[in-house]
Amino acid sequence: MRKLVYGLLTTLLVALVGCVTINVYFPEAAAQKAADQFIGTVLDSNAPAPAPASTSPQPAKNDHQPAAMLLDLLIPAAYAADTPNIRIETATTEAIHDRMQQRFRETLSPLLNSGAVGFTKDGLVAVRDAAKLPLDQRAAVNATVADENRDRNALYREVANANNHPEWEAQIRATFAKRWIERARAGWYYQDASGAWKQK
Repeated sequence: MRKLVYGLLTTLLVALVGCVTINVYFPEAAAQKAADQFIGTVLDSNAPAPAPASTSPQPAKNDHQPAAMLLDLLIPAAYAADTPNIRIETATTEAIHDRMQQRFRETLSPLLNSGAVGFTKDGLVAVRDAAKLPLDQRAAVNATVADENRDRNALYREVANANNHPEWEAQIRATFAKRWIERARAGWYYQDASGAWKQK
């Protein structure tokens, strides 16, 4: 009888573990928070770089149920679904942050203020109105825009890779694109969803 009960419990446990699916979804709220922190320190050139945050969630204790403890032992990754987080601090993102902050302070801020450059709908910057630029400065502005976009593309890729989800790159980009536009100052230009330029 005891062997039958143990056999049934083992079969039930194997079936239960086999049916558990761990959904790895994109943590939009955490990505927005990380984007706001990064963008805020770039746009406010006097602010320090983002401080590293804890990225490993602490599992909750479950002292009451042995079956739950056994399941937790078998699939500890299930905790990750309860406390999503986005890792944004790496050596690469810190270097990108420093370049972007310096570029913003020295060249991009005046270009955004003049309306010559604006934020695109895909998380980049673009020359919006070249007529606002003297002819002898256009090549330098195009180089600045290209450098900024190279860093932005690298940032979105690095954040996705740092979180072991390279497939999140498009979602990271979309989140940052929205946050760049939302944090734009009054008078700056941005593209709406259709690609039309609008002034904030």
